[in-house]
Order: sequence, then structure tokens, then C-alpha cells
Amino acid sequence: MYIKAFTLAISFCCAFSQNRPPAEFWNQYDKDQKIAFINGAYGAISKIKSHHKLEVKKQYLNYKNWVQPYYIERFYEISDEYISEKVGYDLSLIASHMDAFYSNSDNFNIPVMDALRVVSLVQDNENKKANIRLLRYQQKYRK
Repeated sequence: MYIKAFTLAISFCCAFSQNRPPAEFWNQYDKDQKIAFINGAYGAISKIKSHHKLEVKKQYLNYKNWVQPYYIERFYEISDEYISEKVGYDLSLIASHMDAFYSNSDNFNIPVMDALRVVSLVQDNENKKANIRLLRYQQKYRK
């Protein structure tokens, strides 16, 4: 499964080097490949967050008066926006919502990871935050 995710990540990089819109990148894959991509993204985000927490814990244990700075909590909040907590491991649901996301021509140029962030926020009923992000992305990536 991780090999598929890695392969998709490499394809992702190649897709942008060819100046193809993210929607074309997403739509060229079948459902299993899309699920593998989402699984890889979720896994990478979780692993990065886990490593970061471990390093913070090490720092905290070594320094008696150390206080966790705000940016660390903000990092965790941002990381969590990319992963839907309510959907859990039903990644096919996320993949189908990503398909729906890219069926709207206003979203055609939004990068896949940003699309995943919006879709995950919607799945967790964070609609206001998702709509704000979506509008910003639509403006930023309008061509």
C-alpha cells in the first residue's frame, strides 16, 4: 500500500512539472489509486505529527521550565485539518468527495492536498472553515 502511495506522490510531482491542472492529475487514477494516495497523505501527516510530538516531549523532559510555544499547537491544528476524524478509515468516501470536489470547474486548479484539506474539513462538519479555505483557494488558483 505504501509503495502505491509513494508512486502516486512521485506522479504528483511529475504532474506539476508538466503544468497539468491538479484535477487532471486526480481524475487520471482509478478508485484504488486514489485511496492509496489519500492513505499515503494521511500516513505522512500522522507520522510527521507523531515525530514532532516525540521531539517536543524530549525537550519538555529535559528542560524543567520549558513551555510549549503557541506555534506547536497551531501546527497540530493545521495538520488535523488535512485528516478527517469522523470518516476514520473509510478512505473511499474521501476519494468520492474528492471526485465531487474536482467536478466543479472552479476547483480545477486547486492542488490535491488543498482539496483534501477542504474535503476533510467538510467531513468533520467544519463547514465554515472549509468554505473560507475553499474561497481562498479558488481565488488563489484561478487562471
